Amino acid sequence: MLRQAMLALSRSPRAERLVTISPLTADVVRRYVADDIGAVIGELTRGGLLVSVDHLGEEVADAAQAEAAVATYLSLLDLLPAGADVSVKLTALGLRQSQRLALGNAAAICAAAADRGVTVTLDAEEHDTIPGLHAVHAALRRDHPDVGVVVQAYLPDSLERCERLGGARVRLCKGAYTAPGAYTRPVDIDRAFVRCLKILMAGTGYPMVATHDPRLLRIAATLAVLDGRDVTGLEYQMLYGVRPDEQARLAGLGSRMRVYVPYGADWYAYLMRRLAERPRNLAFFLRSLLSRR
Repeated sequence: MLRQAMLALSRSPRAERLVTISPLTADVVRRYVADDIGAVIGELTRGGLLVSVDHLGEEVADAAQAEAAVATYLSLLDLLPAGADVSVKLTALGLRQSQRLALGNAAAICAAAADRGVTVTLDAEEHDTIPGLHAVHAALRRDHPDVGVVVQAYLPDSLERCERLGGARVRLCKGAYTAPGAYTRPVDIDRAFVRCLKILMAGTGYPMVATHDPRLLRIAATLAVLDGRDVTGLEYQMLYGVRPDEQARLAGLGSRMRVYVPYGADWYAYLMRRLAERPRNLAFFLRSLLSRR
């Protein structure tokens, strides 16, 4: 129930106004959203961590705004080292206006990223955008075979999605939205996650295991061994500001550990979804809002 309430708040303009105008939110936002993106990238990479950078801002109203989002990503590429990744939401590139528009904009980012040795991953969003996401991904792979895509385990067709993504870079996450018919009980989401993991680990693609759950991380490591994958055959992904000690530990073991780093002024919906995923963070957030200490 708390998770559903937090997701509802993520879509509330009134709640957004109350939270974003508070002078007390800056410190907690900086814990999860990069303030100086260049400095954060430098700090993480010096610590042996990989990065996937997301410019926050999900919906655009027209083609001009989508073009501006493309320009932002092209500028971001200048800050990224080879081996980095950019995480792109297709609604920011005009998916709701036109699938063709989003495809053209995503292709421009993929081409520029390839020139810099940077990969692109198409992020998953609300359930009504998922068919368009996978259609664009399939089209992009013809010219940009390294482009990745996100599969959300909480969706009932997640297993079939993984089975159809042979040879692809796939970021598997639990999912941070709501959808008709989706799994809602944590135990059901975890089981779906493991079923998807088994398909990806046994397949020909590159699994990107996006979870902070210690049990799921252990299962992923075990499956990697059973399926003969070495440390270059998969990577772990975690959110900026969440379990940084575990991120450093995995990197220290030689695993490919990538940190998902969001930045930008449009942080409210992202932060609310993160709190919905990990309700224990809500107490930290509320203390930050209610106290100047």
